[in-house]
Amino acid sequence: MSLPARLLIVTDRHGCPEPLDARVAACLSAGARWIWLRDRDLPAPERAALAETLAGLVAGVGGALTIGRDVELAARVGAAGVQLGAAADVAAARARLGQGALLGVSAHSLADVRAAREAGADYVTLSPIFLTASKPGYGPALGLAAVREAAAILPVVALGGIDPKTAPACRGAGAAAVAVMGAVMRAPEVGGVISALA
Repeated sequence: MSLPARLLIVTDRHGCPEPLDARVAACLSAGARWIWLRDRDLPAPERAALAETLAGLVAGVGGALTIGRDVELAARVGAAGVQLGAAADVAAARARLGQGALLGVSAHSLADVRAAREAGADYVTLSPIFLTASKPGYGPALGLAAVREAAAILPVVALGGIDPKTAPACRGAGAAAVAVMGAVMRAPEVGGVISALA
């Protein structure tokens, strides 16, 4: 299964200078087509309402919405897929969402990547590739060699410290896509950042 885009935007309403739905709308206007609703700390009813709003925005441009960790919410809003934790049940998510669903797994090592492939995931987010301002002390940084090795196992979305300067190196190392949170969520405006990343 091919990925929806070469750029995955990861949401973080805490770092954002405007309401999250407005920021996502701006990302889509700037050309982004794949959004991952993270924001796991939101109360369930608020997260569900936000997911509905984002699903509408993303559908309006023919994009793909991935829901972090919540298979039922992904099913409810008709999301393209779900981003699962390393130990999550990929087969159960596939059974609930169907064969066409895009199932990603968060990986932090090559062992995680191999386990995700065995479990039937479509891709992994591999992190942190570089040290990251969003999650300081989260690491050590895996580096581009890990992207190269992981990409031989399963499609890799490089995550962690990705910005317009580091994204090309990740793609050069074999990443199918790059995932960006801080560089997009904290930017005063997103147009220039999205075009630089794309």
